[in-house]
Amino acid sequence: MKYILVPFLLLISITVFAQSDQKLTGQLQTAVKGFNGQIGVYVQNLKTGKTASINADSLFPTASMIKVSILAGLMDKIEKGQLKYNQKLVYRDSLLYAGEDILGSFKDKDTIQLSKVAMLMITMSDNTASLWLQKLVDGKYINSWLQDNGFKIFRVNSRVAGREDIRKIYGWGVSTPYEMAKIFTLIRQGKAVSPAASERMQRILNRIYWDETALSQIPPYVQVISKQGAVDAARSETVLVHAPHGDYVFSVMTNNNKDQRWTVDNEASVLIKKISGLLWHYFEPGDKWKPAPGIDKYMLNE
Repeated sequence: MKYILVPFLLLISITVFAQSDQKLTGQLQTAVKGFNGQIGVYVQNLKTGKTASINADSLFPTASMIKVSILAGLMDKIEKGQLKYNQKLVYRDSLLYAGEDILGSFKDKDTIQLSKVAMLMITMSDNTASLWLQKLVDGKYINSWLQDNGFKIFRVNSRVAGREDIRKIYGWGVSTPYEMAKIFTLIRQGKAVSPAASERMQRILNRIYWDETALSQIPPYVQVISKQGAVDAARSETVLVHAPHGDYVFSVMTNNNKDQRWTVDNEASVLIKKISGLLWHYFEPGDKWKPAPGIDKYMLNE
């Protein structure tokens, strides 16, 4: 990638093993044509190493996809013995992030296991749970973990001293499609924190409640790990699919979207679904699965 500084010989190695899939790139360019906003896409077939990308090194808001980095930082502290996965936490009203989060309905001094807070952060994308864990782990610690693991752009901005200016532009977190795909790949390969921590993260990331967009275009019997992020002007999703013919990972990130409606036919959401379906059938061309007739009324997650 253009911002990675590597020795010349290593750069040659990366070029050899990350060949561009020109056919898929062309199909993606056609799919995103006319989109009313900024768009970035990165796809990699983890079996062949081939990639396809559009603005994959451009910066985008992560929105709730930042929670994957919080999860990684949390697991790192557990691995080091600084926290325990099932330790009891005491909820305080001061932790409340206004909204409709499950954890926000707790009463002051209620107790809950850390593991359940992590589940709510990822599965339900509970913001109160996420900010609680970010405070527990510390945003600077999370960013240090990201830096130490080769991430040049991916960072937590909110509640981290020194990142106030970039927060004004990108919000809670910032990343690129390439680096969002990278963290999912590390998790899948058992290289995020440790093999055991990566395995636990995979189990959490394959229990996503918000499955009406990219996940709706992948057969329900195929295992995926994913995370979604959405604010008014930016809708994004990163998915790693354990497909029959080989794993593939993709990240679709958008920003400055003209269509900011919170409806199922939001332009960015429709595009993410389109790209997800395109990729499934590209990598599994013989598969005849398609969403069941009438499924739409069962995909109205709120």
